[in-house]
Amino acid sequence: MKTARVATILGMMLLSTTAMVAAAEHRIVPGDGANERLLEALIMAEPGDMILIGAGRYDLTEGLSLAVDDVTVRGEGPDATVLSFKGQTASGEGLLVTSNKVVLEDFAVEDSKGDGVKSKGSDQITFRNLRVEWTAGPKAENGAYGVYPVSSKNVLIDGVLVRGASDAGIYVGQSENIIVRNSIAEYNVAGIEIENSVGADVFGNIARHNTGGILIFDLPNLPVQGGRDIRVFDNDMVDNDTPNFAPAGNIVGMVPRGMGLMVMANRNVHVFDNRFERNGTAHVLINAYPNDYDDDNYMFVPRGVYVHDNHYGEGGSEPDGEVGKLIADLSGTPVPDIVWDGVTRIPEYFSWVAAADRIYIKEAEGTTFVNLKMISQMLLPWGWWPDKDINAYRGTLQEPSPVQLPQESGA
Repeated sequence: MKTARVATILGMMLLSTTAMVAAAEHRIVPGDGANERLLEALIMAEPGDMILIGAGRYDLTEGLSLAVDDVTVRGEGPDATVLSFKGQTASGEGLLVTSNKVVLEDFAVEDSKGDGVKSKGSDQITFRNLRVEWTAGPKAENGAYGVYPVSSKNVLIDGVLVRGASDAGIYVGQSENIIVRNSIAEYNVAGIEIENSVGADVFGNIARHNTGGILIFDLPNLPVQGGRDIRVFDNDMVDNDTPNFAPAGNIVGMVPRGMGLMVMANRNVHVFDNRFERNGTAHVLINAYPNDYDDDNYMFVPRGVYVHDNHYGEGGSEPDGEVGKLIADLSGTPVPDIVWDGVTRIPEYFSWVAAADRIYIKEAEGTTFVNLKMISQMLLPWGWWPDKDINAYRGTLQEPSPVQLPQESGA
């Protein structure tokens, strides 16, 4: 038994030593052959490796991809290490990651034909201190998404800056267990968008000079549905004044210029301690999915939305586009701080809505609100307002627990 134990210990030490030896640093510096060396490093990396990209500009003609687990890709800062895809010949991503336990940090991606930095099917993916930008400014020809994790879990987006995305600057779709923090999204159609995802904390961000600041959406006809358990807190949604430049047919094409926050068809969304200023259409819009759809599993109305303890400055004085005009026609101008379209499921008109699925507003005196009652004033109870006595429903409307990520706990 003693010999077996010693052999086991020696085997573990050998495995540990092998792992340490296998991990390597791949250093890339500007100059002849740098682009080829970077492509090769991403392809040939082994688990535990670090790819270090030196300061300088790298003019790339094809997209990059990483399919190896447990790799760190690190530059020398988002203004120092620049991966430029201005001459990209194919309309793919700038960088695509399809592996787990990956850290991307301290570099910039500019002018990709498609999305900037994307992960697909990744577990424990970290985007830290990145800049993704389309340098010619807002244009429909720009890539759709800047930082774009999809079908991923345990997602950390921390300290990124995105400019010019023709859909969403920071977009997390069909994913779970998400943190988006300390980031800036500006001059995009949507600044930050959480779509068809479960369990997200969005906090400490600045969403400014977009068409719309932050969007919390759930859409039909997608493989993952039932977006829920989202906290949006301690963000600045200000000066969202960029005209909508989304390509025709994109769902974000409906977002009016000057929207602070939209919550559409999502469930258990808590919005608190945010600052809204100078959003021309409205600071907050809570609404049902407005289009026809053919999806028996989809629920089109928002449920369990709680908006409280936010700060509202000037706004609502320049409602924009078809949506803005409709709101203004029903609410008057300036548009109130918080707008709810009033849509709910017809069978529930006659028995009221379950407590956990109601809309709750608890704001300071002087905050303005309107229920647009958009199905029919004949069907909805006159003067139907969100419940203010949230304490009466503590047992049925629970704030989502803070998101915990394994990559931050050392797991």
